[in-house]
Amino acid sequence: MVKMENTIRIPPSMIGEDLDEVSSKIVRETFEGTMDKEYGLIVLTRNVKRIGEGNILHGDGAIYQKVEFEALTFKPELHEVVDAIVCDIVEFGAFCHIGPLDALLHKSQIMDDKILVDVENKRMEGKETKKTLKVGDKIRVRIVTVSLNEMNPRESKIGLTMRQPGLGKEEWKEMEKKKKEKEGGK
Repeated sequence: MVKMENTIRIPPSMIGEDLDEVSSKIVRETFEGTMDKEYGLIVLTRNVKRIGEGNILHGDGAIYQKVEFEALTFKPELHEVVDAIVCDIVEFGAFCHIGPLDALLHKSQIMDDKILVDVENKRMEGKETKKTLKVGDKIRVRIVTVSLNEMNPRESKIGLTMRQPGLGKEEWKEMEKKKKEKEGGK
C-alpha cells in the first residue's frame, strides 16, 4: 500500500452529487489497472480524500480536484523470487500468473533436461527426468527480466527462470531430496 496524490476531473454532470463518493468512483475508474512508473501496477484504490477546493476552468465547467488516496500496487523487481501459477503452455515455454501480471518462463529456463512440449494437452515433460509442468501448477520462480509497459500494462514483458536450487515445483524439490537421501545411503 502506498499513498498517492493526483488531480481528477469531475464532470459538470456530477456536480451536485456527493463529491466524496464521486471522487472515490473517479479515482477507481481512472487509476485501477494502470501502470505507475514509480510504484508499478495499481491494483486497488481506497481512502480517497479531496485536498482543498477544486478549480473550475473557464469554458470547461468541470471541477479539477486534487486528491490523495491509498493504492495497492504490484511492481515486479529484477531477481525477486515469487510464487507463480502456470496459465498456458506454448511451444517456446509457459506463461505464468505472478500476481496481477503474466510472465514468460522460456523452456530453456525450466530445467537442465531436454523438454518435450505437448501444446495440445497443455503440458511439458523432461525427457530424462520425467518431471512434468502443466497448466495450473504452482511453481517458485525468479524474475530475470522486467520491461513494464506504462501505456498498456498487459503488454509488459517479464521473464522468469527455475534453473536454480530451491526453485521449481514443490514435488520436484521433494524428488531431489529423496534422490539425494537414497544416494547418501549407499
